[in-house]
Amino acid sequence: MINSMTGFGRFEAAEGSRKFTVELKSVNHRYLDLNIKMPRQLNALESGIRSLLREYIERGKVDVYITCEKDTQEDVSLKYNSALAATYLSYLKEMAEEFQLENDIRVSSLSRYPDVFVMEETPADEEELWNGLEKALRGACEQFVSARTREGEHLKADLLEKLDELLENVDFIERRSPQIMAEYRSRLEDKVKELLGDRQLDDSRIATEVTIYADKICVDEETVRLKSHILAMKEALTKGGPIGRKLDFIAQEMNREANTILSKANNIEISDVGINMKTGIEKIREQIQNIE
Repeated sequence: MINSMTGFGRFEAAEGSRKFTVELKSVNHRYLDLNIKMPRQLNALESGIRSLLREYIERGKVDVYITCEKDTQEDVSLKYNSALAATYLSYLKEMAEEFQLENDIRVSSLSRYPDVFVMEETPADEEELWNGLEKALRGACEQFVSARTREGEHLKADLLEKLDELLENVDFIERRSPQIMAEYRSRLEDKVKELLGDRQLDDSRIATEVTIYADKICVDEETVRLKSHILAMKEALTKGGPIGRKLDFIAQEMNREANTILSKANNIEISDVGINMKTGIEKIREQIQNIE
């Protein structure tokens, strides 16, 4: 199987009092680019998260969204900052004496000063966090890969169809090229007869001219190589796996051979087919950019 580089996956998993939600979505990219957004409390697990994602993903720009919700506040405690309260109180007394004001400070008002009372979250056990997060990550990755595989199969079918069309064009050129040579020889003989009248034709001279012309327009080597590249691409698609880079290289070689064929074309039919091949190869290259 082959995978597309576009995909989406989402999964929720509960572990204890926490519920983890992981969402993945990706687009094309030359390499693997992971962009992870998650709560600060999970930062210590980032290395493990990246390692797990690489088990499932070879290439693509992947956005990863992770949330962690708690059913209870058992990990939160109230802390009293005695030293800070004492500092506030000391300054308030100093202000009352300096400006001859009534010192009307009460416990209720002092308690509302910043950071006298603070809510602190007790650090969660990393192993416990990872157990729940791993379930959500693997569930999302499996959905993500499944979506990529389905899209990849559509890409594979489309590419195989385009490669078959390309093979038909190559076959046409291979069939038509000898006919073009015979037609050229016939036209050349008619032209020489017209110029020489009743005088005898020099067959060796005609043969030489035809040979020179054949050397200029012969595309036998190019069609053989192009057909080989097409078959190599079809074989790679059939085997599957992370073949995007390999297919891209093959497509570049196919394009090079098609350019040479088009540059040698001295016949309107061959030129038209050459342009069709160039267009087809460009469409193939565009599709390949979507393959992992």
